[in-house]
Amino acid sequence: MDGGGVDHEKQAVESARIDAAKDNVDNDVGKVDSHHDLTPQEQRNIIRRIDRRLVVTVGAMYCVSLIDRTNMSSASIAGMNVELKLEGFRYNIANLVFFIPYILFQPPSTILVRGIGPRVHLAGITLFWGAAMIGMGFVKDFEQLAGLRVILGFLEAGFFPSCVYLLSTWYTRYEVGKRYSLFYLLGSVASAFSGILAYGLMQLAGQQGITGWRWIFIIEGVLTCALAIAGYWLLVDFPDSRRKSWKFLGQRERQWVVDRIHKDRGDSKVPPFNMRKFLGGGADWKIWAYAMIFCNTTTMSYALAYTLPIILVSNMKFTVAQAQCLVAPPYAFAGIVIFLTGYCGDRFRIRGPIILFNMLLCLIGLPIMGWHRNAGVRYFGVFLLTAGANSNIPATMSFQANNVRGQWKRAFCSASLVGFGGIGGIIGSLVFRDEDKATGYKPGMYTCIACSLLSVILVLLCDWEFYRQNKRADQGKSLEPHDEDAAPDDFRYTY
Repeated sequence: MDGGGVDHEKQAVESARIDAAKDNVDNDVGKVDSHHDLTPQEQRNIIRRIDRRLVVTVGAMYCVSLIDRTNMSSASIAGMNVELKLEGFRYNIANLVFFIPYILFQPPSTILVRGIGPRVHLAGITLFWGAAMIGMGFVKDFEQLAGLRVILGFLEAGFFPSCVYLLSTWYTRYEVGKRYSLFYLLGSVASAFSGILAYGLMQLAGQQGITGWRWIFIIEGVLTCALAIAGYWLLVDFPDSRRKSWKFLGQRERQWVVDRIHKDRGDSKVPPFNMRKFLGGGADWKIWAYAMIFCNTTTMSYALAYTLPIILVSNMKFTVAQAQCLVAPPYAFAGIVIFLTGYCGDRFRIRGPIILFNMLLCLIGLPIMGWHRNAGVRYFGVFLLTAGANSNIPATMSFQANNVRGQWKRAFCSASLVGFGGIGGIIGSLVFRDEDKATGYKPGMYTCIACSLLSVILVLLCDWEFYRQNKRADQGKSLEPHDEDAAPDDFRYTY
């Protein structure tokens, strides 16, 4: 009888834990915390202030980052290829060399941003790459262009992984999906209108004796520098940092943030840097699965970013002016999908199914874009591919953020994720080759289809492992014995 009572009690406890897990973490904002003595309204105000200062600022800076690394396609059809004699693979190589330093210098960035703080780190590198962009407007040949692209890759290497890491330290696991989506949504909107902006800047051709494509680099570089200066004052530090951010949260409010993060996943406290622990994250095969999914995704997104205007002109027979403007609608549609999938992922506490949905959009859009005879229908395929590929970037970021524990493992995962994103950029730079124009870029289409299918397989493998690990935890066994970082007893992986 006592055994039956114990079983009944265990069932009741487990039922209560499951019910609690179904509650949205956002609902925790609004409960009176006796330890901090913050009212529900004060808690909601803190989250809103974090959203305004952190998400909007890094999102705006990511806008210029995305524009500055992908405006080569707009400059290409505006006359750069002809003036600099970028025949054969030279255009592809100029895009590709960006990613070599971009990949190599990402792992140290998440260590550096912890040491000197996001304000100095992010604002500083943004200012310097804005100067490099201005310099690209004055290059005389292919060699100078490629050299500045290498410098740009070195400087941008520290931006994206630092932003991903910074965002993950301020929000709970089921708040971060919407924030990643909004962060990337701002970049997607920038991509949508970058073609229109480039077309407008082309009209400055002849001013000061400078051709139109050069004005694209010069003006966009100036805008980047201006935003970097503003970012120094607006960026915020890590919640546990003692460095002060200009007119932001007080110590009592920051402590509330730190405590709720610790309650959510148990890694709000940062242990001293240890190279073994940092690199030890690589012993977890799931880290590489997340990275490979991200690589597959960025292969498609960069392939579009670098060649969509060219495909619209050479393959779908639109004019240069039409192509610059027709880039906008697919990215605007992608922005809607990004927001909706981010909201659904947080609302229903799912990650893997969101990625599978995005890959389904790609697998439908690619055959339409590559094989239909009508240019208008092929352009519809561009909408599906652009939405699926770009929406999958914040979805993958949320997938890994929800399923990684430990500050230095999280830092390693952010660096490896974005590093593999850089590898995807290298592949994406070469996917749609000029020599494949006559065949409708079929080899590139096959490559993107293969990337989508591989992502589907990897998500299914990860979700199976999450199910297996969660089942172990429900039986009272530890999650991943090799993970030395503490975590709440009720931590569970998110499918």
